[in-house]
Amino acid sequence: MAKKDIDITKLMKEQDKIRNIGIVAHIDHGKTTLSDNILAGAGMLSEDLAGQQLYLDFDEQESARGITINAANVSIVHEFEEVGYLVNLIDTPGHVDFGGDVTRAMRAVDGAIVVACAVEGVMPQTETVLRQALKERVQPVLFINKVDRMIKELKLTPQQMQEKFTKIIAEVNNLIESKAPDEFKQKWKVNVNDGSVAFGSAYHNWGLSIPFMKKKGVTFNDIFEAYEKGDRKPLQKKAPIYEVFLDMVVKHLPNPVEAQKYRIPRLWRGDINSPLGKSLLNCDQKGDPVFLITKITVDPKAGEIATGRIFSGEIKEGMELYSNRRKLKQRIQQVSIYRGPKRVIVPVVPAGNIIGVVGLKDAISGETMSKEEITSFEQIKHLFEPVVTEAIEAKNPKELPKLIEVLKNIVKEDPTISVDINEQTGENLISGLGELHLEIWKYRIIKDKGIEIVSSNPIVVYRESIKKHGGPVEGKSPNKHNKLYVEIEPLEQSVYDAIKEGEIPEVKIKKRKPEIEEALVNAGMDKEEARKVKDIKGGCVLVDATRGIVHIGEIIELVIDAFEEIVKAGPIAREPCMKLKVKLMDCKLHEDSIHRGPAQIIPAMRMSMKGAIEQGGEELYEPKQIIRIDAPNEYFGDLTKIISSKRGQLIDTEQEGENMLIKAKLPVAEMLGFTNTLRSATEGRGSHSLIDQKFEPLPASLQIEVVNKIRERKGLKGDTAEE
Repeated sequence: MAKKDIDITKLMKEQDKIRNIGIVAHIDHGKTTLSDNILAGAGMLSEDLAGQQLYLDFDEQESARGITINAANVSIVHEFEEVGYLVNLIDTPGHVDFGGDVTRAMRAVDGAIVVACAVEGVMPQTETVLRQALKERVQPVLFINKVDRMIKELKLTPQQMQEKFTKIIAEVNNLIESKAPDEFKQKWKVNVNDGSVAFGSAYHNWGLSIPFMKKKGVTFNDIFEAYEKGDRKPLQKKAPIYEVFLDMVVKHLPNPVEAQKYRIPRLWRGDINSPLGKSLLNCDQKGDPVFLITKITVDPKAGEIATGRIFSGEIKEGMELYSNRRKLKQRIQQVSIYRGPKRVIVPVVPAGNIIGVVGLKDAISGETMSKEEITSFEQIKHLFEPVVTEAIEAKNPKELPKLIEVLKNIVKEDPTISVDINEQTGENLISGLGELHLEIWKYRIIKDKGIEIVSSNPIVVYRESIKKHGGPVEGKSPNKHNKLYVEIEPLEQSVYDAIKEGEIPEVKIKKRKPEIEEALVNAGMDKEEARKVKDIKGGCVLVDATRGIVHIGEIIELVIDAFEEIVKAGPIAREPCMKLKVKLMDCKLHEDSIHRGPAQIIPAMRMSMKGAIEQGGEELYEPKQIIRIDAPNEYFGDLTKIISSKRGQLIDTEQEGENMLIKAKLPVAEMLGFTNTLRSATEGRGSHSLIDQKFEPLPASLQIEVVNKIRERKGLKGDTAEE
């Protein structure tokens, strides 16, 4: 084992010397180039290649497209003030279609380095990734990259550069103040004077911060001089970017023991005062093992590798862990730490570290592994939902079983992908965050898995809801011995928003959970109603409003199953439902349990729910994206025409020099192929990025046409209006 590896295994036990960090940014702001420099500083990469090799973009598609698609892990050692520290770093994607990897990485880390381009400033995806970090209680610091462009392209003076830095820092701090948990709104703001802000050029291998400049006697003039002379070597030696960057990480970001004290109450809903709760809060290496999986990758030789964070105890080879999702135990075959694309096998790793584990077959991202059954960690929720779908079939019918297996594995590797497998017809629907997201996975199915496929044109995923209160509606069981009475109304917008933000978990509630009741009440639900909530799923809520029903405890699980079936595929066009508050008001049940089994109760509940939705006025919601378009001023007229032709809405425009920033809201259905339309209209000089995504009612004039098209595509009988 190399010396560096020995240092790492020693440091893994010293929790105050560990920093778990993620690099997050808008696409093309230089995260992977920055990672190269850090690896070069750690002796893992030639300094001459740093910034050009893109060491952590080791996927073939990443190299070909020049973008990061997968989150990549690496563990390195850094010396700060003559003390060794272990930095577990995750380089994350910047393209919004791969934002799910960012969300999952944020669960594993305690600190985030937000990278912003000195020229472009804070972009939409910068805001998105910072929101994801703050939602997971991950503390940010700021690195302003590409300062060389300010000098060479914009030819700014030191004074103008400082003004630009001040603007970027203010924007980041405004986001922190608006999105951070209350207790950290001020504490986590970044400050150029204390060194929680650094700046430099990852491509040219230099970096600076105010404390570093004071310590090493470097000034702004040294930067300008280096570029005037065309010799950056002295600057690279005087101010190596990895040293500035890692000094900032060690000094300003928390170790796992500090971080878990405020992260655990947000991420885990179990009893904080129990022995396990205390072990998690204190990141106790002697406590019971708790390992949270944040990523699954498939290695051709080793099989499935589960990457994740140890929050309590230690993980070692040969140990048995219990899966809280699948309710079974599995034995760990191998434990490793990451050195970029390489894994180094180690016998045991204690709490506070990020590791890779072999042996947990069929595990998925977000799964909680422990010694015995415990309350699982909160579901890892991405800010945006899959809204673009394609139907995929195997070209050769004999390869259908193999394709089904591959699709199941894709969901493990990337939970932001949704797959609906129809083993009877051979048609399988795969949904992603965008066209590029699906394109990458289709390429992998063909190239990596060797299956020739045929895919449909992209399809948009809609949502079903209601306009007003409906019911009570009676639903009879097939044997006519049981009757259920259901009312449905639109869920309060504030409660729906809190569910989507992750403030209210989507769970079945078997026993009363005061913290969930409190969250529902805080979001605007009636206290009595919140106490009776039995299930939260897909932004919909099921309330048991019955009184004095003797056998309710025996049928409630079946009622929940029927509720979840309808939420997954609504009655209008079998699209997912949203914003429904479903109330079971009353039921008349047969005395004999044999007459009120699943075959009786589930159809009765489905029938009453469908009837109540019909009474409440069925409504289809379509996904819309709020986007930012950057283009030269001369194309403004053409762009406004494109936006209006696509049922879009112009929200805001801003002029920056010769460029125009346009903020617009467009239906996803009209945005398929939008990148090419934009390039064509601006002669390749325009680009767009996603700010936000929401569902809004489809215009009344389009409701019937769209519903009928969906039903026809799905092979559903007739017009919904006739049913």
